[in-house]
Amino acid sequence: MDHEAFFRRQLDRLRAEGNYRVFAELERHAGDFPRATLLNARDHGAQSDTREVTIWCSNDYLGMGQNPSVLAAMHEAIDRLGAGAGGTRNISGTSSQHVLLEQELARLHGKEAGLLFGSGYMSNWATLGTIAARVPGCIVLSDAGNHASMIEGIRHSRAERQIFAHNDPRDLERRLDDLPPDAPKFVVFESVYSMDGDIAPIAELCDVAERHDAMTYLDEVHAVGLYGPHGAGIAARDGVADRITIIEGTLAKGFGIVGGYIAGSAAMCDYVRSFASGYIFTTAPPPALTAGAIASIRALRDADDLRALHQLRVSQVRRALEREGVPHLDNPSHIVPVIVGDPVATRMMSERLLSRHGIYVQPINYPTVPRGSERLRLTPTPLHSEADVAHLASAVGEEWASFKLQRSA
Repeated sequence: MDHEAFFRRQLDRLRAEGNYRVFAELERHAGDFPRATLLNARDHGAQSDTREVTIWCSNDYLGMGQNPSVLAAMHEAIDRLGAGAGGTRNISGTSSQHVLLEQELARLHGKEAGLLFGSGYMSNWATLGTIAARVPGCIVLSDAGNHASMIEGIRHSRAERQIFAHNDPRDLERRLDDLPPDAPKFVVFESVYSMDGDIAPIAELCDVAERHDAMTYLDEVHAVGLYGPHGAGIAARDGVADRITIIEGTLAKGFGIVGGYIAGSAAMCDYVRSFASGYIFTTAPPPALTAGAIASIRALRDADDLRALHQLRVSQVRRALEREGVPHLDNPSHIVPVIVGDPVATRMMSERLLSRHGIYVQPINYPTVPRGSERLRLTPTPLHSEADVAHLASAVGEEWASFKLQRSA
């Protein structure tokens, strides 16, 4: 077999479908988010090699990756503790920063304990894969909209699994009713879904799970920092965090750093720590990152004004797009999906927004979203100005017209 030819054919197929991903080489400006310099601008249709752009698709939802207190904590930690963690925590990687961060996460969610991972993907994959595999006879009920990391963790477990209709407590109830009453059951879902921006009916799902004595696992990665008292997420906002068996979150979005975690009972966290290969054999996050995460969590505890400004900017973007006649998915979250519905047009629109208007928003195509729902996923932040909002809406409206796409009423 000619392996290189196979690789090239598959890549050519992606390009023909409009689904080939081109990475933009960006340098964010410290202290000036959402501004950045695009270094490979010529590859994106611009006339020069560099271009100053405004980022409109970052998951650093509150700009905490540029927060002065976060940066100061990271500088202090690297000067005091050095660059790396030294290995896995079991061998040489545990530091006081790891312990303090896990205590901070447990406190944030009102749980007994927390457990830190190198990424949100790994925290989902390792936790779900370990618990579902090792609890005898465990049956997993997974929301149809769950993230790839959750799906992969469940698959890895080889446990029996059922997919219930997205955000549908009635379908979950029907499926649980059909299962043996004494079988261990594990209901797995998210709070804010990242592509459509819809929010789960957490209390209703908990009602169903509790009637069937099922464990619950809630992914809050797109909610922590942004919602609820002290930024603890949707479950805390809705007053149901105590009903969730395991809360999973990330440090890479609302908190602006990197890493993932779970929070729950001390026994559960210790169990995952002791049995999850994805935890045991992975190098621990560097102390500077954990110090920055601690600073970010603490800064956001009393940041209700920042969260309010964030929601204001989101509503301003929605209203501005509506004035331009650009349709977007209506949802109760901070994510503003603008559905183009064609992979080639979505990529071309992204390129034009970048090269003509200095607006960076990546196209979201299959397999991240279903075919026919290709989109621009806008994520306003409190650091975007009203002038930024006006420029975005005008540019998207102009390009929307150039592609002769259907406008909203």
